[in-house]
Formats: sequence, structure tokens, C-alpha cells
Amino acid sequence: MEIRKSRAVIFLLMLAYLLITVFVTSPSNTSWIVPKPKPFKLPFLTSQQSITPLTNTKHFLVSAFMDQRRKGFDVRIIGIFRRDSIHPLHCIFFCGGLFSETTPASFLSHFAHFGYPFGPVDVLCSIPESCKATHVTLLTKQNPVNISDQLWLPIRNRKTHNKETRMNFTVCISTLFGDYNNVLQFTQSLEMYKLLGVNRVVIYNNSCGPELTRLLNGYSQEGFVEIIQWPINKYLNPSRGWRVRVHKGDLQYFGQIVTLNECIYRSMERSRYVLLNDIDEIIMPYQHDNLNSMMEALQPKYSKVAEFRLESHVFPNKYFEPSGRFHLPQWSNVSGTNILEHIYREDPDRKKFLHYKMIVQPKLVQQTSVHEVLRKFGGRYKVPWKLCRFIHIHVARRTSLKLEQLNEDKRLWDFQEKLIPNVDKALKRAGLLTEN
Repeated sequence: MEIRKSRAVIFLLMLAYLLITVFVTSPSNTSWIVPKPKPFKLPFLTSQQSITPLTNTKHFLVSAFMDQRRKGFDVRIIGIFRRDSIHPLHCIFFCGGLFSETTPASFLSHFAHFGYPFGPVDVLCSIPESCKATHVTLLTKQNPVNISDQLWLPIRNRKTHNKETRMNFTVCISTLFGDYNNVLQFTQSLEMYKLLGVNRVVIYNNSCGPELTRLLNGYSQEGFVEIIQWPINKYLNPSRGWRVRVHKGDLQYFGQIVTLNECIYRSMERSRYVLLNDIDEIIMPYQHDNLNSMMEALQPKYSKVAEFRLESHVFPNKYFEPSGRFHLPQWSNVSGTNILEHIYREDPDRKKFLHYKMIVQPKLVQQTSVHEVLRKFGGRYKVPWKLCRFIHIHVARRTSLKLEQLNEDKRLWDFQEKLIPNVDKALKRAGLLTEN
């Protein structure tokens, strides 16, 4: 009997020692100390997904970025959180082979959740001293030390010696869904972006048609398009609109706000300007040949502007240019809209809500919505519509207007000599061009 008691005492002492070693809370109870294991390689724990479920929560992590613009914080994690279930979280970093101590996470919610149960949330973390952090994850209080099951996010935008070539213009497109297959307009838009001076297009792809997939693969291989797979419907029931009472679902418009913000941070160290618009919109300078010359003219006076707002003008897709000069035979079997055939423009009703889209300076932006920047470190400037506006080939917005009440606008035709052969080349590369 005595021997059994002695063994029990020894077992309890060993168990107590292990518990003290494995889990220790700091005196202030604001952080957790995680035992530092022997150095090991991390890649097998690194998330390879664009959407990463956070263990023991109803939340999802998207990307992590170095962001030291707010005092006291070093890293910003963009996430999708269940808004009624946000509980304390702690950040833990991977520091060149070791885990760091945890630090309490701070939350910065987005106003633009449109009332849906899930919405975009920024998680702000501070890196402990002497930690050269490369990866980060979040821990819950319910399971603070079980890090073996965690997926880690690589920290983007870190200062490294291998700096990427800085670009002038990036276009962010979010999101393709519903097996989108408007091949002709997509090709024309991408080629117009090239002619206007855009260096890169980032596309968040939930689903698109087989022809468009072939087209995008070609642009991806040449480095002009960056495709980010966005399987949001694998985790949530995304809405196809923005009005929660009408469109229902868990998250607004396939996570549009999340992807726009992710794209801004993804481009922050790589691109001077970021354009936020839909694929059926083309930003068009009317007094300059390209975007570079237009922004060079604006920059001296508006260098501290974070958000350049531009009106989006609808070209109703039910009205066609009557001569048919751009109804080209080689495009007859290519699915989608031919933007050169639509030359009639609505004047927007300025007494009602104006649809703006934006050019932003990403380093001055903190959070954005679709039509305006919500948090920024700079000002806002409304660009005169006669200087620049978005050409939006779309269903008529002002349905009461008749054809004779619309404005003839052939600005796209100024680019047709280069645009048409470039579109043909891209379609041929994808095997989509009809041979004459």
C-alpha cells in the first residue's frame, strides 16, 4: 500500500512539473508563454490556402502583412470573422526556428459588413523584441499551447534584400464567380489596361468558365495577371449581392470587401497606385494618353491624397453602334460583350447615389470599401469626370432614358488600332480565335 502511495505522489509531482513547464501565464495575464522547442523547419505548417480556418473558432484567416504605420503594432492579419463571436485572441510568431511569446491581439473591424453574419476584420499584432518574425498565427484562450495543429501565415511585405521591381499601376478585380465566362470583354479590358499603362492585374477567382480559364492561364504565364483562387463557398454560404435581406447568405458578395483590402496590402510594397474596379469597367483618361501621364499631372498638387474618386459612367449594353464596323468576324464565336460596339453613355443622376470607383495610393490606405476608402492616412480628391472616368459596359442604370437622350462617346476607338490585334493575339494564344 505504501509503495502505491509513493508511486502516486511521484506521478502527481511529475504531472505538476510538466504542466508548469508547458503552460505558464504571465503575471499580468495578458500573454501566454509557449515553451520554445528545438529549432525545426516550418514549411510543412505553412498555410498554402487563400482562406485558412482558425482552430477552435468560427473565423478564417486570409493573409498577414508587415504594417508598422500604427504605433505599437507590427503585423496586420486580414480575416473573415463571425461578428457575434469575437473573443480574445493572442498572436504567436515563428522567429527563425523558434516560437515567440504570445502577445495580445487587437481587432479593427470594418464598417462595410452590410449586416451579414460574417465580415472583414483586421487583427493587429505586435512582434516581441528580438524576434525576426517570418510567420504568424493566432491562438485562442481555450487552447493556448496546442500549436502543433495550427497553420501559419507567411508575413508579407517584410523588408528583405530581394526587393521586387516596383510598379506604377495594379488593378484589383474581385471576385469572379458563377462560372463567369465573358471572354471577349475580359480580353479587351485586359488589353486596354496594358495600353493605359497598367503593370499587373490581380484576380480573385471563385469560379469561371473553361474558355476564360484558358485565357487567364496565358496572361498568368506572361506575368500580367496574378490569379488567387478564392474558394469561399467551401467554408461559407456567400451572398451574390450586398443587401442582406434580399440576397441572404453569410458574407457579402463572395467576400468582395475582404479581397479588395487583401489586394491593397498585397500591392502595398509593389505598386505605387492601385485601381479598385470591376472587370466590366475600364478607367479612361480623356485628356491624357495613359494613366502615367495623368497621375504625373495630378501628383504634384495631390501627393498626400490616399483616394482619387472617379465617377463610373454606364454605357447601356442594349444599344449598339449602328454601322457595325467593329462587329468583327474573327470574334463571332467568342463569348461575351464587344466593348467597341457600345458608344452611348448615360449621364449619371447626380441627385442620387453616384457610383464611384477609385485609384488609391496603397501606403496611405488602411481599410477600404467598394466605393470609398473607410480609413486612411491621407486625403480624398474627386477627379473631374471630364478629366477621367470609368467606362462601365452594363445594363442601363437610368432605364427611363431613350437612345436620343444618351451621349455619343467613342473614346475607346482612339485605341482600336493597337487594341484589336492585341486582343486577337491573346485569343489565339488561348486557342479561342476563329481562323478566317
